[in-house]
Parts: sequence; C-alpha cells; structure tokens
Amino acid sequence: MKIKKKNFEVLSLSFLDIITCGFGAIILLVLISHTDRDVPELKVEQVEIQFSQIIALQRQLNSLLAKIEQQKEMNKIQLEDSRNLNRATQSFLDNIRTKEIEEKELASDLDGLSLVQSSLARISIAPATSNLKRDDEVGGIPVDSDYVVFVIDTSGSMKTIWSRVTQEIINILTIHPQVKGFQILDDQGRSIHAGYEGKWIPDIPFRRKSVMKLFKVWQSASNSSPKEGILIALKKYKKPGHTISIYVFGDDYTGDSYDSVIANITRNNKAQKDGRRIAKIHAIAFPSQYTTDRFGILMRELTKRNNGTFIALPIR
Repeated sequence: MKIKKKNFEVLSLSFLDIITCGFGAIILLVLISHTDRDVPELKVEQVEIQFSQIIALQRQLNSLLAKIEQQKEMNKIQLEDSRNLNRATQSFLDNIRTKEIEEKELASDLDGLSLVQSSLARISIAPATSNLKRDDEVGGIPVDSDYVVFVIDTSGSMKTIWSRVTQEIINILTIHPQVKGFQILDDQGRSIHAGYEGKWIPDIPFRRKSVMKLFKVWQSASNSSPKEGILIALKKYKKPGHTISIYVFGDDYTGDSYDSVIANITRNNKAQKDGRRIAKIHAIAFPSQYTTDRFGILMRELTKRNNGTFIALPIR
C-alpha cells in the first residue's frame, strides 16, 4: 500500500502565537520604561560657584584646625605654669614647716640650756684639782673632763622623747669647754658608729654634727639596763692620765638587783695611781607617767659612789 506523506508546516498556529506574545511583551516593557526622563545639566557658572564654596569651606576648616592646635598649645603652657606654681607653693610651705621645726628645736635648745645653766648656778662646781670639798647632799657636775661617754637607753619609751634626749647630749657637750673626744653607746655597750668602736670620736664641729644627725635615726635593741654599757665604757674607753665622765640616760630599770650591779660597776671603776677613779659616773633620768622610780633608785646610789651626780628632769 502506498503510504501518503504528511505535509509538515513550519509556521504553525502555535508557533505564531508564541512569537506574537513575545513581541507584545517587549513592546509593553518599552512602554512602561521612563526613557523620556530629562537629566538636569549643570551650567558652568553653577559649577564654578559650588567649587568656590567648597574651597571657602576648606579654608574655614583649616582655620578652625589651626585654632584648635593653638588652643592645645596654650592649654599645655597653662598646665605647665599651674604645675610650676604648685611646686613653688609646695616648696614655700615646706620652707615654712622647716622654719617652724627649726624654731621649735631652737626653743627646746634654749630650754635645755637654761635648765643646765640654772642647775649649774645653784650648785658648786669644783674642778678635780681644786681643794674644795664636794657637797654630797647638793652635788654638782664637774665639767673639766677631757672625754665624755654617753650610755643611752634606746628602748621604745625613750624613743618617744628622742628629740629631748638628743638635745640633752648637745647641752652636756656644750657645757664641757675642753672635750677632746666623746662616744655614744647603747645600754649594751654598742657604739653608735661602727668605725669608732673602741675609739674616741673627735669633738670637732663637723664630726659632732654628723654623729648627732646619725643619732636622730639610730635604732638599737635595748633591755633598759645600763649595767653592760657602763662596764664596757670603763673597759674599752679608759684613758689613764685623763679625766672621763660617763653620762647614763634612761627612764626605767628592768634588772633584778641593785646592790650587785652597783658593787660590780664600782669595783671596775677602780682608782688609778693618782687616786682618782677611771671615770665619774653621772645619770640623767627622763621620767614619765609610764615609768617607775627604779632607774632613779639605782642611779642615785651608783653616782654617789662614783663621784657623779644624779639629775631627774621634769615630766613634760
């Protein structure tokens, strides 16, 4: 049988419909787009005006920045001036405080010196070569010694009146007109200056000043018993042919016995060939409301047996 060939149509109805819809969509897109919007164009004059404004604003900004930097520098200068003023004020206040302290110390010096001078005015002071008999009841402090030893109680109670103790040392050295050397020991016999252990400190102005400066900050353990310090002073610092005075400073005594200590010290302070003892032993008590009279009981008898004098300062 003969097969009939079908006619194939390239442009069918369906194809044309699709093409038509596509063109319609393109036309619709063209219609709804704003292709006719006008873009404004700036004139040359307007551009120049805006450019000038920008330059003017830039100049104002630079001027403001320069003023800010200038103000910062002025603030720095003012801050430095303020600091300098504060330092100068503080220095001025420190100078005033220093002068006040010096005035107080000077007043204390005058009080201490007046006390010593009034004590000396009331008593008879007899040099060692004098034929005058010493009054044991009134007593006196001979000031003809060539060398002076201080035995100081360095306990906490004494530290509370350390400035007063310092001043009394200066007063005693002042009333001895011909002191060749001195020494400061704690109540255990340790020297204030390790370099002068067992030796005399020359009593010259700059040396005395440096030792007293050291004394103000001196820290040394103490048992509030002068026995050891006095015995070491008699042993290490005796100087045959010269007069020596030992000054014991304290506010209390913590030892158990009086008689044995007095006998031991007096025995070691034996007479020399010329009949004089190694040293005269004096004592100054710094009593307070917290101390007992034990130091005074010990030192009254000890000084009496060793040609010395006991003085109890008033409570302050």
